[in-house]
This record gives sequence, C-alpha cells and structure tokens, in this order.
Amino acid sequence: MFKQTTKNTTAIHLVLIIGFLMLISCGNQKNYLTKIDGSKISITKSTSQATEFDDFIKPYRNRIDADLNEVLAYNPESLEKSDGKWQSKIGTLLSDICLQKGNLVFESRENKKIDLCLLNYGGIRSTLPKGAITAKNAYQIMPFENSLYVVALKTDQILELCNYIIDENKAHPLSGLTFTINKDKQAVKIMVQNKPLELNKIYYVATNDYLMNGGDDMTFFKTNTGAYDLNYKIRNVLIDYLKEVDTIRIDKKITILQE
Repeated sequence: MFKQTTKNTTAIHLVLIIGFLMLISCGNQKNYLTKIDGSKISITKSTSQATEFDDFIKPYRNRIDADLNEVLAYNPESLEKSDGKWQSKIGTLLSDICLQKGNLVFESRENKKIDLCLLNYGGIRSTLPKGAITAKNAYQIMPFENSLYVVALKTDQILELCNYIIDENKAHPLSGLTFTINKDKQAVKIMVQNKPLELNKIYYVATNDYLMNGGDDMTFFKTNTGAYDLNYKIRNVLIDYLKEVDTIRIDKKITILQE
C-alpha cells in the first residue's frame, strides 16, 4: 500500500508540473501574421435591411446636417477667387483672418508676431456666395485638412516669394506684404507691415502645410530657418471667424501695384 501511494503521488506531481509548464508556454506564446487572404464580397441587401441601416445612421446624419447648415454669418456680396488679377476679395479675406487668428496662437506660444500670410490660389475650391453663410460653405471652400503653419524666412526668401507671385500671375491670397511691379517685372517698394523690407532679417510667414513643404513650386518655403505647426486647420480658422462676425466685411486694400 505504501509503494502504491508513493507512485500515485509521484504521478500527480508529474501531471501538475507538466500542466504548469504548458500554462507558462501558452502564456508566453506570440502569434504572428503570416498570410492575408482577400476576396470580393458582393453586398446585397433586402429593402428591410436597407431601411434598418438607414434608420440606424439617421440620427447621426441629422446631427451632422444640422451643424453644417447652421447659419454663422451674412455675406453681402458673392466672393470668387477669379475676381481680380493680383488679388481677390476671398483671397484677401482668407489671408487676413489666417494672419490675425494665427498670430493669436503664435504670439502666445512663441512670443513672436506673424509678419505676413501667403496661401495658394488653387487651395480655394469654391465661391463664398452672397447671403447666409454656413459651416458647409467653409467645408466647400476648404475641403482639405490643411493646417496653418508659420515659417521663418530670410530676406532673400521674401524676395523669391515676390518674384514667384509675379511669375505665377495668379491671385494668391496675400496679407501683410505689399509691393509694386516695375516695367522689368521686378518687385520694388516692398513693404512688410507697412515698413520697408529689411536686409538680414527673419520674417515669419503664415501658410499651410502643403506649401510649407514646397507645394505649388513654392520652394522658398523649404529653405526656411524654422517652422511652427499651429495645430489649427485653415477651415476652422474660417469657421471661427464666421462665428465671431455678424456680417462679412472685406478690407479693400491694394496689395500689388503695377507701374
């Protein structure tokens, strides 16, 4: 009897040890993806299923529609990006508010001020219509997720910026910078914030992340001495502006002159 009990006890211990080792092994086991299979699944729904799905998303769709269709401001005249050779009213509006609102963020973070703002003509994707303006209009004008950046440029890059605008011959949104185009198609009388362009100075230029990386051949932005992400979508800049004003007013300043 004694020997039999010893054998049973030993067997039980052996089983427990094996079980414990298996448990540890399973706990440390890592699975790795070795293969991905794909197949085309055709979606066919009955009318009842489609209705059920529509009923499910309807509250969310209604909430989004309500937010997008809320009237934020009134626009007394239709604004189009093609309504001027060197500048447009909608371009002036966008560059002005990006300069103003971006400066609030930049100054609080870096204790510096933005000198000017340059956006791109092609970034404006719609007209700002006359009448009631909603958030939907802002999404139509700025459908992309472009963020507002501030780029530090030397005087030489500011000169390149001016020459780029002349060569492009497009109404790129511009604020804070004025100049005259002489008969040789050169920028003269360059003023930044109503002060003559200075040599050996760093200027802080507001733009978007696409242009900051050299988009639209704006390569002068890539030779910057510093770049600051304001974490502020340009579309949201426009929406915040619309929420703050009752009626949109355009500063009819002249940015670019020709001799």
